Amino acid sequence: MNNQKLAFLGGGVMAEAILRSLLDGGLLEPAQVSVSEILPARRQALSALGVRAVASNKEAAAGADVLLLAVKPHVVPAVVQELDGLLTPAQLLVSIAAGVRLEQLEALTRDGVPVIRVMPNTPAQVGAGAAALCRGRHADDAHAALVRRLFEAGGRCVEVPESQIDAVTGLSGSGPAYVCLIIEALADGGVRMGLPRDVALTLAAQTVFGGAKLVLETGEHPAVLKDRVATPGGTTIAGLAALEEAGVRSGLIKAVEAAARRSAELGQK
Repeated sequence: MNNQKLAFLGGGVMAEAILRSLLDGGLLEPAQVSVSEILPARRQALSALGVRAVASNKEAAAGADVLLLAVKPHVVPAVVQELDGLLTPAQLLVSIAAGVRLEQLEALTRDGVPVIRVMPNTPAQVGAGAAALCRGRHADDAHAALVRRLFEAGGRCVEVPESQIDAVTGLSGSGPAYVCLIIEALADGGVRMGLPRDVALTLAAQTVFGGAKLVLETGEHPAVLKDRVATPGGTTIAGLAALEEAGVRSGLIKAVEAAARRSAELGQK
């Protein structure tokens, strides 16, 4: 990002995951980053990364080209209003606060300030994140390209209209928890059939990772890859039949739907 400066307003788990991906990927140098965080222990931990960690939002935001809003949704209005008079149309405000709509963010800023909403997820901390962005009225192609570059440092990033952000939240935002549950259940199955716990967990996690990588890197539909393994009368088709009987497919669909609906509810509060 050349000499551009980035300010994180909030230094929690997700902010740190994004920050680490940017530093590890060489997209930013520590001297280009400021973070505001009210907890002294968190400031100390963030300072260890070489960035400037301060208690004041105004201090962190001063001179920043991009401000990344990474606080709890209910404190977003107070944080943005605290910056009233500092934010200008020359800066870019990026929010990862779940449920806080673009129109709400734009109403809190002076007219002309470009705003972009992003829904990231926690695997960004290991370079395997999935994020989606949607842009406000004043955010142009250059702003969107910059945000994609920031979040692609930690994985993949797509652009969607804001009407689809709740669905993104239900799928990829909450999805790592679903996947961890699946890995845990697969490992339990391995243990039940006699594998040591550590062996079963390693094989389960690597199998999920490998399946995902096959889909992403081959570009083939999951159904094609599934059918390729399910030989007639074999072990895989027997296992798939058990999964269908247990309702795993419909359960996952309902999980995404429930999380998306909850995201929409939070956005209306």
